[in-house]
Amino acid sequence: MLKSMGAAKQAVHADVGSEAAVLGTESAPAERSSERKVLPIVEGVVLVVALVAPLVLQDYLTVFATRVVILALFALSFDLVWGYAGIMSFGQALFFGSAGYGVALLARDLDITNIFLVLPAGTLIGLTFALLLGGFLLLGRHPSSVIFVSLGTLTGSYAADRLARGWYYLGGQNGIPSISSMTLGGYEFSEGPAFYYLVLGILIVVYLLCRFLVRSQFGLALAGLRENEQRIAFFGYKAQHLKAIIFAIGGAIAGLAGSLYAFHEGFVWPNMVGVVVSTQVVLYVLFGGSGTLIGAVIGTVIVEGVSFWLSDNYRDVWPIILGVLLLLVILFRPLGLISFVLGERERVGSFGARPKKNVKETRNAP
Repeated sequence: MLKSMGAAKQAVHADVGSEAAVLGTESAPAERSSERKVLPIVEGVVLVVALVAPLVLQDYLTVFATRVVILALFALSFDLVWGYAGIMSFGQALFFGSAGYGVALLARDLDITNIFLVLPAGTLIGLTFALLLGGFLLLGRHPSSVIFVSLGTLTGSYAADRLARGWYYLGGQNGIPSISSMTLGGYEFSEGPAFYYLVLGILIVVYLLCRFLVRSQFGLALAGLRENEQRIAFFGYKAQHLKAIIFAIGGAIAGLAGSLYAFHEGFVWPNMVGVVVSTQVVLYVLFGGSGTLIGAVIGTVIVEGVSFWLSDNYRDVWPIILGVLLLLVILFRPLGLISFVLGERERVGSFGARPKKNVKETRNAP
């Protein structure tokens, strides 16, 4: 009986080994074709277009492109929070605008405009506000619901807007105008190609850091958190702490974007911390595609570009046309425009190195 069972096992192992060998030889081309990555191609195309843009655009369009790149950095912060952690933050402008006001006050009252001081200060301001708000909304005794966090962030953004409008020290309704230019030694960054490439370089660095983050073990936990928070908690992860960490990181990136925006535009105003800008960044990510990083960048460029063209050609009805376009995209492509070229598997991403398959070893496997 034992001998027959041993023979049966050997037969089964032989069948499995032969089947694995066949699969290893015949499915290799299909596997290689399935591993072809579209995302690096899309990122490379966007990078090339961004690098050559000032060389072909007129001066006023270069200024507009700089503003778009800063907003893309802002959209990147929201995509981290919502696209990867599933936190619907309707108050992302709170971190964006508070950092803008902070560096504006540094420039106005203390005459501090050095790039190595104002940009870290703006990032720290965004991080601090995100930690305070995130600690209140996310680190309670019981897990916070999506609606609670959404309304909480929305309330924070609205309260900051009303505070900025009513505080004379912040300029009230008029904001803080005539902000001095950002400096590096004796050089002043004014509107033009120099400011554009500075902002683009910062965006590239932040994008690479975010790409590394979401492809790490921490990013895997975030993806699981977005899909099934209860299961992640069952595995031993502290879901609320993970949310608070990514919420703080998103706030820091938004603060960096707000600092750049304040010096580029030359003034700050209450709308920067308000609900309108918070909703605007949601549309960027929805239009481009959440949970991909590059989708947030593409969505920002397309929405701002279409808005610029429509407002120039259809001045009376351009908001209606833009709203209809956004509605159509959300209805028929809920995963955003990036879903036309990016599959679901690549959107989720792969974590860790895949083991290399050796056909000879598979055939000789016991």
